[in-house]
Amino acid sequence: MKIEAKLVWHNEFKDVYDAVILPGGFSFGDHLRGGIIAAHSPAMEGVRKMASEGKPILGICNGFQILIESELLPGSLLRNSSLKFVCKWMDLQVDNVDTAFTCSFERGEKVRMPIAHNEGRFFAEDQLLDNLRVDGRVVMHYPNENPTGTSKGIVSISNEEGNVVGMMSHPERASDNLLGGIDGLRVFESMLEWMR
Repeated sequence: MKIEAKLVWHNEFKDVYDAVILPGGFSFGDHLRGGIIAAHSPAMEGVRKMASEGKPILGICNGFQILIESELLPGSLLRNSSLKFVCKWMDLQVDNVDTAFTCSFERGEKVRMPIAHNEGRFFAEDQLLDNLRVDGRVVMHYPNENPTGTSKGIVSISNEEGNVVGMMSHPERASDNLLGGIDGLRVFESMLEWMR
């Protein structure tokens, strides 16, 4: 499968894409609330359309914030309970393997990926948290340490169809042994497997 990547920034896009990855990092307007301005970018109309067509959409860190602010995923992302930036490798457990980004994993599998964020505490009301669990939409959680104080240790969720996934961990930083591990590479391999 030939892979061609194209950077789309802010403006609406008319090209046909097979998938979209909203990367981590800081976007414009984050001083207001993480992802809020980017969620109203003209490019998000194309992302919403692709999501409704079942195409894979991944939001990593700030990208997850954008997916929540654009209402493609539920809940909120708040400041870490420590009120400090947290950057370290974490153990994660895979809960849902029926998504575009985890279909090459095993349910219950333990993986390691780094986190690096100040506003990575996933929060939702108890009813939504229960619904996410019951519906199998919790994709990954912290099985041991919870460095951000996130609700129920949740680090990644999906939409009902499993094609839209947000995660606070950084799979791109765990995609080569030179970086410290390759568990994150399987997130992207899953995307290719899903599209096949």
